[in-house]
Amino acid sequence: MRVTILYFAAARERAGTNSDTVELSEGATAADALAAACARHPALQAVAQKLRLAVDQEFTGADRKLRDGSEIALIPPVSGGAGPHRIGPGPIDPEAPLRAVAGPDCGAVVNFVGTVRESNQGKRVVRLEYEAYPEMAMRIFDHIAAHARERWMARVAIHHRTGALEPGEISVAIAAAAPHRADAFDACRHAIEALKKDAPIWKRELYPDGSSWVGLGS
Repeated sequence: MRVTILYFAAARERAGTNSDTVELSEGATAADALAAACARHPALQAVAQKLRLAVDQEFTGADRKLRDGSEIALIPPVSGGAGPHRIGPGPIDPEAPLRAVAGPDCGAVVNFVGTVRESNQGKRVVRLEYEAYPEMAMRIFDHIAAHARERWMARVAIHHRTGALEPGEISVAIAAAAPHRADAFDACRHAIEALKKDAPIWKRELYPDGSSWVGLGS
């Protein structure tokens, strides 16, 4: 069967390509696809154990069975359209997520704005470069918002930048609205922490003497 393997961020750099189409045996798993990718691009082997696997835009285990036409994404450690969420290269209006969630049924609205800082771990940051798997990121945003609705009766909107950003620019804005302030705070905190853990968005820090993919160190 024929499947497509997608490479992002540091994985793309090591593979030297955005994608491959490979032939695998019937009954092959996501682990077999990763092995095929490493065989085709040996430089991937050094980071293979740090990569998460996604099949057809959903995170999965290595034993996930594949079908003809499956799309397997190799997801390096992450640093995020339709509905209230946005991801793309355009500047972020920090008020936009607030407008997306505010309403007379909610007594509290909490806003989080993340900006690019000019230094990290003693190094001067010249700029950040954000890269994303947008379709899957939007699914993750939806999952985060669904969890907030179920646990805190909160509405959540997430807006994230991609591309090159200078120190001081807004990289992410999140708003959470809920009937009570404690729930709004909790939902907003959950959203940023879950985004950092699961959304397929990567950032490369550029310094005067080099660069590094945050989370992978390469």
